Amino acid sequence: MDQPRKTPTYTFEQKPHVLIVEGRYHEKIADMLLAGAKAVLEAAGVTHEVITVPGALEIPAAIVYAVKALDFDAGRRRFDGYVALGCILQGETRHNELVGNESLRGLQEIALRYALATGNGILTCATMAQAEKRADPAQLDRGGAATQACLRMIEIKHGLRLSPKKRWVAR
Repeated sequence: MDQPRKTPTYTFEQKPHVLIVEGRYHEKIADMLLAGAKAVLEAAGVTHEVITVPGALEIPAAIVYAVKALDFDAGRRRFDGYVALGCILQGETRHNELVGNESLRGLQEIALRYALATGNGILTCATMAQAEKRADPAQLDRGGAATQACLRMIEIKHGLRLSPKKRWVAR
């Protein structure tokens, strides 16, 4: 049985700015994952933006777009971390395995390539009931857990001085 998570505290020199990328293929699950993620960010006093994509497979590409956008608009606010939220349910074919594997591989690849602080809240479940339990903030709260992981990775990056001092330029 899962034990309740302790609410962590974070130490930041400056409050981070986080991008949540949510795949909304399963609306009800997406709403619960997003609610859990936002609750953690608000409790930590962290600002955020949300980008919505059609499904989990598009999440890594949207994160790369956000990273690469700085190449074209230096005045754009930099994100300190990225939270991926989505849900992939088992079907009659192997499609769910392919989408799940590629989404997770893509997320890990860009985190390593660009030294990004990420939190993975992409659920891979056999049934809708399993997904609801994992997404529900009152139960397993995987959206909140992914956000906590992202904030901890931001904290580690800041501690290692891996973040730029000037995070964004006013226009």
